[in-house]
Amino acid sequence: MPSKQKIVYVCNECGAESPKWLGRCPQCGEWNTMQEETVSVDKSSAVSRMAQAALLHDVRAVPLTSVEVKDTRRSSTANGELDRVLGGGIVPGALILIGGEPGIGKSTLVLQMALTLPSRVLYVSGEESVGQIKVRADRLCPGGGDNCMVVSDTMIDRLAQHIDDTHPEIVVVDSIQTVQTERIDSLPGSISQIKECTAVLMHLAKSRNLPIILIGHINKDGQLAGPKVLEHMVDVVLQFEGDRNHLYRILRGIKNRFGSTNEIGIFEMMGCGLREVVNPSEMLLSAYAGGLSGISVAAAIEGLRPFLIETQALVSTAAYGTPQRSAMGFDVRRLNMLLAVLEKRAGFKIASKDVFLNLAGGIKVQDTALDLPIAAAIISSGTDIAIQQGVCLAGEVGLSGELRPVSRVEQRISEAAKLGFRRIIIPEQSRFAVSDKLTIQIERAAQLSDAFRLLFA
Repeated sequence: MPSKQKIVYVCNECGAESPKWLGRCPQCGEWNTMQEETVSVDKSSAVSRMAQAALLHDVRAVPLTSVEVKDTRRSSTANGELDRVLGGGIVPGALILIGGEPGIGKSTLVLQMALTLPSRVLYVSGEESVGQIKVRADRLCPGGGDNCMVVSDTMIDRLAQHIDDTHPEIVVVDSIQTVQTERIDSLPGSISQIKECTAVLMHLAKSRNLPIILIGHINKDGQLAGPKVLEHMVDVVLQFEGDRNHLYRILRGIKNRFGSTNEIGIFEMMGCGLREVVNPSEMLLSAYAGGLSGISVAAAIEGLRPFLIETQALVSTAAYGTPQRSAMGFDVRRLNMLLAVLEKRAGFKIASKDVFLNLAGGIKVQDTALDLPIAAAIISSGTDIAIQQGVCLAGEVGLSGELRPVSRVEQRISEAAKLGFRRIIIPEQSRFAVSDKLTIQIERAAQLSDAFRLLFA
């Protein structure tokens, strides 16, 4: 019996379907997320597929104590920063999704990994031809790629045959928005196609204990394109961040069923590909020079990695009446909160001033310990008084102007001492144990005003 087609509206957040368009999704409550999809309906084939699945998979519940755990040893990606974010390597049977802006370096990162791994890798590209992949591979790793098998194909139904022909240990699909299946009558990249193709890939990964890496695009809001259920289906979600006008990139873990999501990997984009940044502090302080107002150094931590970063602030008179607030690499809402605290608690008149904030290197930092360094940089720029060279800061600022303790103070102090800083200002309530061999001077402050007296006295 020929299949029929019908139009449904699918929510791109939760995947809920509706026969008519709705302004608000009844399942997740999000507004303006319903998109039109054309699907084919074949009840007889659907029933037969369900019957075959029931016959082929004889599933029974068993006691947990009787379950035998297969080999779950992680395999290294030959990339230290990528291994750090994954939690030590790739787990067999894992479905990994890497997302990021166009041109940020997602394909470069994965192709570099495929070219340097001793394991056999199957690289399936729906965006480039085999010749284009070869040209890029010669630029990234000249003479390499003996274990990298490439194929340009957009039909996900043929992936199982490609796996049987090449017997890979890792599969890469670039990208999930370009592949499609014949079972769904819609364009590649649509919600139904992404859901169905991801389900096929998840079945292949789990049934064959084969790790599969997916590359995904993001939309204009910075979210992964496609339904939100895509992130729920995969095991690991990594976000590749960075400004294309800067050299540095950050790989951040958003979801990881096999490890922590607190780690980050830092890379530098070069002409021959991505280079791992082993010591981010030296990178972020490469152009640091004392004697200039509006500059402070923050002792930050992302995940388990401490590093020092230069914070730059510019305070000027509002030229157009309405003051501007701009932040690069920092949450602008938190910047507005810090400005309100400086106005109310520190007596710094800033309501009619333009404030611009920038974190050196073009990276984004979410550590709350940047509150004190940013406040110090703003005061320094507003008063045109430079902070002494060799001084760094770390501390969270509360709404009453108090300095709240931050985590891993010992690592922040050790990193500052290792890079030759002479003084570090931290909150009064911070508790730590630091080696007596460190030559750095540790100063404590309970309020913002106390920290400013230590800096500008």
